[in-house]
Amino acid sequence: LKEENAILRNKINKLQILSETQADKMRKLEKKLEENQIKEEKEAQDLEAMVQHVEQNLQLMTKRAAKAENSVAKLRQENAQLQAELRNSKLESEALRAGQAGLAAARQNAELALQHLLQVTTSSRASIRQLLSGAESLQLVADLLKSIDRISEV
Repeated sequence: LKEENAILRNKINKLQILSETQADKMRKLEKKLEENQIKEEKEAQDLEAMVQHVEQNLQLMTKRAAKAENSVAKLRQENAQLQAELRNSKLESEALRAGQAGLAAARQNAELALQHLLQVTTSSRASIRQLLSGAESLQLVADLLKSIDRISEV
C-alpha cells in the first residue's frame, strides 16, 4: 500500500507538474491568442483605414475624371468653334485677296482718271485764260465803241 501510495503520489506529482506545465503552456497560448487577436484587430483597423483611404482616392479620381471629361467636352466645343472661325477667316482671306485684286484694278482706274482730270484741268485753265483774254479784248472793243460813240456825239 505504501509503495502503491508512493507510486500514486509520484504519479500525482508528475501529473501536477504536467498540469502546471500545461497550464503554463495554456497561459502562454492564451497570451499569444490575445496578442494575435489584438494584432488581427489592429490589422483589421489598418485594412479598414486603407479601404477608406482607397475609397476616398476613388471618389477624388472619379471627380477628377468627371472634371476632365467636362474639360474635354468644352475643349472639343472650343476646337469646333475655332475650326469654324478658321474656315471663316480663310474665306474672308480669299475674299480679301479677290478684293485686293479688284482694289488694285480700282487703283489703276483711279490713277488713270486722276491723270485725265489733271489733263482736263490743265487744258481748262488754258481755255479759261483764253476766255479771259478774249473777254478783255471784248471789253476793250466795247470801251472803244463807247469812246467812238461819244466822239461821234461830240
